[in-house]
Amino acid sequence: MRFEAEGRRLSADLGDPLSIAIPLDFGGPQPSCFDAPSATARPFRSGAFVGDTRAGGSCNCELLSLAPHCNGTHTECVGHVTDERIAVSDRLRGGLALALLVSLQPVPAGAAAEDSDPPPAADDLLVTARALAEATARHPGPAPQALVLRTLPNPSTRLHRRYEGPAPAPYLSRQAAQWMVEQGILHLVLDLPSADRADDHGRLTAHRVFFGLPAGSRHAPDAARPQASITELAWVAPTIRDGWYLLDLQIPAFLADAAPSRPLLYPVRCE
Repeated sequence: MRFEAEGRRLSADLGDPLSIAIPLDFGGPQPSCFDAPSATARPFRSGAFVGDTRAGGSCNCELLSLAPHCNGTHTECVGHVTDERIAVSDRLRGGLALALLVSLQPVPAGAAAEDSDPPPAADDLLVTARALAEATARHPGPAPQALVLRTLPNPSTRLHRRYEGPAPAPYLSRQAAQWMVEQGILHLVLDLPSADRADDHGRLTAHRVFFGLPAGSRHAPDAARPQASITELAWVAPTIRDGWYLLDLQIPAFLADAAPSRPLLYPVRCE
């Protein structure tokens, strides 16, 4: 595929995607957060039929149980924080978005001149606007529609880590979320369990800033950025380099505020 962005000629091989989703093993180790139960699978049974060839069934047919927000890579929309039931599949029409992938080191809140609501504990780790600005400055180019963040260090234990406690992972500062809005980032992909602190008294400050939703509002019409999306619990392998990509956010047609997702990256080259 050849295309132009802000006058620059670019190309991408659409036959060679890189998945940054965590494979969800319903019968093995898997990530989990917010004290949610593990995702499970069991054979469907109806009368004499059993959906398991190992148990004598004619075919395999399983009932899957999972919480999209807690059991693996997922994409959510503004309906995550509104009274109106907004479907992520309605907000995301599909297609490719020009994306920039950057790696950065979160910093202790006590050493950062940035904050959130409620105020972070001094040892909380923040993804800051300053770190984002420095990381993206290393990759000049057209304005991206999507931003993929890989936080460091990046151990493979993330593939099955259970996130526990009030702040088990880094999260976005208020200023970081606002910086992304100002840069026109419409789709955010994180390798973190949440854009916000796990225990933040229900404020979800970064979510609200990113969706353009006023503090305290739970009404979707108030959102200034109703088409924005946040993908969490992604896995950006160390073999995937920082730089420019096309992002394909693959989600099922679930009429829910979030759905399991399989974000794909296609490396972009300058011609």
